[in-house]
Amino acid sequence: MRKWLLAALAATTLAGAAPAQAACDPDYSGVQLNFASQTGPYIASALQMAAKKWQEKTCGTVNVVEFPWSELYPKIVTALTSGEATFDGITFPPAWAPDFTDFLTEMPAAMREGKDWEDIAPVYRDRLMVWNDKVLSQSMDGDVHTYTYRIDLFEDPKEQADFKAKYGYDLAPPKTWKQYTDIAEFFNRPDKNLWGVAEAYRRGGQQFWFFFSHAAAYTNHPDNPGSMFFDPETMDAQINNPGWLRGFEEYIRASKLAPPNALNFSFGEVNAAMAGGQVAESIGWGDTGVIAADPKQSKISGHVGSAVLPGSDEIYNTKTKQWDKFPEIISTPFMAFGGWQAAVPQTTEHADAAWNFIQFLTSPEISGEATVTGGTGVNPYRISHTTNLQRWSSIFTDREAKEYLAAQADSIAAKNVALDMRLPGYFSYTEVVEIELSKALAGEEEPQKALDTIATEWNRLTDEFGRDKQLAAYRNAMGLPAK
Repeated sequence: MRKWLLAALAATTLAGAAPAQAACDPDYSGVQLNFASQTGPYIASALQMAAKKWQEKTCGTVNVVEFPWSELYPKIVTALTSGEATFDGITFPPAWAPDFTDFLTEMPAAMREGKDWEDIAPVYRDRLMVWNDKVLSQSMDGDVHTYTYRIDLFEDPKEQADFKAKYGYDLAPPKTWKQYTDIAEFFNRPDKNLWGVAEAYRRGGQQFWFFFSHAAAYTNHPDNPGSMFFDPETMDAQINNPGWLRGFEEYIRASKLAPPNALNFSFGEVNAAMAGGQVAESIGWGDTGVIAADPKQSKISGHVGSAVLPGSDEIYNTKTKQWDKFPEIISTPFMAFGGWQAAVPQTTEHADAAWNFIQFLTSPEISGEATVTGGTGVNPYRISHTTNLQRWSSIFTDREAKEYLAAQADSIAAKNVALDMRLPGYFSYTEVVEIELSKALAGEEEPQKALDTIATEWNRLTDEFGRDKQLAAYRNAMGLPAK
């Protein structure tokens, strides 16, 4: 997933003599595949686990070539544009898809049918794996933000009584972001080494995805698809509208109910704070629940609850420039990052073998094992990943497993699920966000001014990259027809 482990370049070769067996099925004897990955253990270890078993089955080998996060994009881009067969397979975040797709092979038709194909959750299969109506990659990891909380605190009778007396409603996983901050405020007890919430706030530490999760509830209007980040008709930035401001103000409010060093939190520190019993609740990727439930890593194992992110019954309408009130709370989970993809470059001489390995890597059995193996960074993206309770019993109690899997399944199946941006120059856009977020979190800039600055810079970047080109890419990424 999204663990930026900036280590030295490493290469792990799963080589050796072909296993002694009657037949290789299919026979890839003598074939070595080079797959690019970020430095492990996250994602790289999932490739390595699958490679060992694939070698036993096919007699082929896989060389997992690891690069620090900061080097992965330029290494892949250079390989793709050079015309040389540097890699037989690449792994990458969906945000990079617009820059890569012209150089990728289409997934074989045989992989796009049958029960394993139908088992992939539709938001991945039909959206994040597709570009210009072609399936050019395969999800190998699922990424959606969910909510994690401490069951022991939430179900303590005294805590329940005190909470209701103060806020006038029952203590339970929040349905709205207002309830989320109420809960954080209630449990914020620095004198007892307990704080309300943990989120990522550090520049370069995945902070913008956490901000986006807050804002999605107020900006991803169900009647205006694709209008969260930009106007899908003009490509004008929307990030400084009232919906974004409300989400930003709540994100800042949460930072003041977090541990005192929270402005230095990346996702790793979020997981540590939750597992260490420092906070009552948090948001983040599925790793949080897995780590917090692991008795080898956690002080709160056995007491880890999960739920879908809070939503809102008010969403800003970019067309009417007004808030729309809904009769019920709209659930708007955010597909932060979107999950690692695996693909095959056109330059490879082993396209059949590379796709066969990807099919094996992402098969229900092999990928299911990865989802419950610590360090792989693989979260659920198949329907079967969230329905096999027995597999998760090695990590969770029965209740923990049911809540965790329900949160994952309900989030990626939500009608109003919000997709992350996929644009050429994605990290140029998000770098601007991080600069301004950091200023506002530190109290150096007012939230509205920070958002206005981001919007101005986003519009400048869009013009610099080419407004028509960016608009076409944005509409494609959001599932809208070409203009």
